[in-house]
Amino acid sequence: MKTVRFVITAMAAFALSISLAFSQEFTLRLSHQFPPAHHSALRLEQFKKDVAAHTHGRVEVQIFGAAQLYKPGQQHAAVASGEIEAAAIVNLQWGNVIPEMSVTLIPYLMSSPASQKAFIHSPAAKLLDEKIREKGVVNIAWIVDTNDLIFTSSNRLLRSPADFQGVRIRGFNKLFDSGLKAMGAAPVAMPGSEVYQALQTGVLDAGVTGVAAAYSRKFHEVQKYGAASTVFLAFDNLVVNPNWWDNLPAELQAGLQRAADDAVQSSLSTHEGVRSQDIKNLVDSGMEVVVLDAAQVEELRQAMQPAVRKAFLDSAGDDGERLLALIEQLR
Repeated sequence: MKTVRFVITAMAAFALSISLAFSQEFTLRLSHQFPPAHHSALRLEQFKKDVAAHTHGRVEVQIFGAAQLYKPGQQHAAVASGEIEAAAIVNLQWGNVIPEMSVTLIPYLMSSPASQKAFIHSPAAKLLDEKIREKGVVNIAWIVDTNDLIFTSSNRLLRSPADFQGVRIRGFNKLFDSGLKAMGAAPVAMPGSEVYQALQTGVLDAGVTGVAAAYSRKFHEVQKYGAASTVFLAFDNLVVNPNWWDNLPAELQAGLQRAADDAVQSSLSTHEGVRSQDIKNLVDSGMEVVVLDAAQVEELRQAMQPAVRKAFLDSAGDDGERLLALIEQLR
């Protein structure tokens, strides 16, 4: 009897697998740059599950993380050309293609939870969605990557502009790097995947990344100090190929959008300031970490924001001024 029951169970499982295989009418191959333990990578894994649930298995998401298919700078072109259906692109990486996308990087402009929530469906977000569509891809989600940063160092805490003098630090893009240069630092352009080794070997003196990402990227193994605050707001834009998207049946498009909206909602900050657990993780791993106080934040804001704001307006022009005005209405 046990043998018969086992055979029936096995046959049922096989039949179910065949049924699921045929039910998957569409495949969405999704590329991203994040290591497996990164919070954005984990959120995209949940997105994969939510897509399966909301489309009743008719859309299968295949995730290719840790830049295994494309480097960060290659993902936009890959999606636009149809080589792959989707990618999660950090908004700071659009700088050379869409200068206006860097508005969220202006230090201490819109990193509060209220600003995040207000931005998602705002005229400012819609303006940027139009800019993205003009570049051949469709943005379906503004997923918050981080609203905090930690300046890590092997030599000393970086908590005032004077501390940055002569420091070789990982840069983000030309816009944000103008703020680092205003404090006397020497930013070095480098993909996130290469920063750990550069810090380990001394090619860089300091790193800058989200507080949670500093832990998942194991910066605590190669950096002794960290100074954290809610410096700027970074998003992961979930972009899809327009032809693939437009050819989805309406009910599947709605299911995919619902999963994307779920990812956005789960990413929004629900607390002011830097998450204490993220700080604790680094401290427990051996780093000396401080959260900057209001006076220290104001000192950094005064040193960095004017330079970054000017660089933004110089690169973005009239649309940049319009966008900045829309952003400032959200504060």
